[in-house]
Amino acid sequence: MSISFYSLGAAQEVTGSRHVLEADGKSYLVDCGAFQGSRAEADRKNRDLGISPDRIEAVVLTHGHHDHCGLLPYLAKRGYRGNIYATPATRDLSGLIMMDSANIQARDAEYLRKQAGKRGERFDWEPLYDENDVIQATGQIVGISYNRPFYIGDGVRLEFYDAGHILGSAMAFITFTKDGGETRVLCSGDLGRKGKPIIRDPDRPPAPDYIVLESTYGDRRHDSSGDAMKKLAEIARKAVKNKGKILIPAFAIERTQELVYYFHLLVDDGVIPEIPIYVDSPMATNATTIFQVHPECYDEDIHHAFIKHHRNPFGFNALHFTTSVAESKALNDHPGPLIIISADGMCEAGRIQHHLIRNIGDPNTTILTVGYMAQNTLGRRIRNRETEVKIHGQWFTRRAQVEEINAFSAHADYVEAVQWLDSLDVSRLKRIFLVHGEAKAQAAFVSYLAANGYPKVDIVQYGKTYGMYG
Repeated sequence: MSISFYSLGAAQEVTGSRHVLEADGKSYLVDCGAFQGSRAEADRKNRDLGISPDRIEAVVLTHGHHDHCGLLPYLAKRGYRGNIYATPATRDLSGLIMMDSANIQARDAEYLRKQAGKRGERFDWEPLYDENDVIQATGQIVGISYNRPFYIGDGVRLEFYDAGHILGSAMAFITFTKDGGETRVLCSGDLGRKGKPIIRDPDRPPAPDYIVLESTYGDRRHDSSGDAMKKLAEIARKAVKNKGKILIPAFAIERTQELVYYFHLLVDDGVIPEIPIYVDSPMATNATTIFQVHPECYDEDIHHAFIKHHRNPFGFNALHFTTSVAESKALNDHPGPLIIISADGMCEAGRIQHHLIRNIGDPNTTILTVGYMAQNTLGRRIRNRETEVKIHGQWFTRRAQVEEINAFSAHADYVEAVQWLDSLDVSRLKRIFLVHGEAKAQAAFVSYLAANGYPKVDIVQYGKTYGMYG
């Protein structure tokens, strides 16, 4: 049986994951994510799905991050009415992410229309989709738990394994069967890391024939969690001494809950004093509620604290969740020390932009980056410590301090990825296809893979189709 594979997004770049497996003329789309970058480039790429919706037999969603689920409503708007398969936690989180995206687009359109009107210019941009499209797409999601094989097409069986990336994240193990033969394709989604709090370690699926593997950190190692906790404590103590603010742009899902958990540990252990911590993201607040109703995804430590002893690992006395725009604005006048955790994680949208506008010029402010920042995003420019940055069309001089902690990343680095590969049965493995990584990182990762016993690797390119043979 022959199967073809190609990518419509996240080939030699990060974000916008859309990958297609074709068998017997039927197409199976793995993820339908939005590209994140400069506004013009993102809009252009996101409006081009690259495939007609009526050609898609089924969609498989690996997890609820915007760059993996963010175009599902657009797909529905364009006429797709088939099933979207995901874990129950991913179904809940992706619904939240997609609705937030629709709201952001609506607000952006209103703001930009007003700005254009002030300049006497015509404004024709329309959002990719609206709330009704999100409702349509969410209604098409079919929840499948981990380790529950399910047929999604004639001779096509899907089984989810825990990817250890965020709550509900999954590797998609897809088996194509015909005439007594089978081809096994393992799509990693975003591969997580061992030893992370809250969620379980990445699982070990059965022996695959092909692996579609993400490569975000193909040339970077993460800090150790112990060093990260020390640095987090140092930054917090410095804020107390200077009565300053710490701004943490963080994804509303997983990263925010993880940071809250770590601050909880530091306060409980007496390493840092209680500092007012504000989670200023409605989506993060709602996501934390979703975390509480999906204990099937917890690792043993969280399960022990949260279930057996009824201790909430996502909250403590100094923690506050803002619930209104007025509360968010009031933080501007709140004296330090103060910690504000706010979305978007790459600083491209959301309330974090307003906090940056008010605080980026203050030398007593620390901007702490704790995750991947894609090229051409505001977050990447801040992480690179550029002295002048543009926010909402205005230039600001950065006087705030910038710190970076890599240990909180939810992506496996290149060493961790190979350790995970080594844990698998690779007796059937014919080839690895790298996606979801910048070209430089992927080139380094290919060399490391070859040096560690995995020489048959392709860096997936746009416009190229790859054969998979049973």
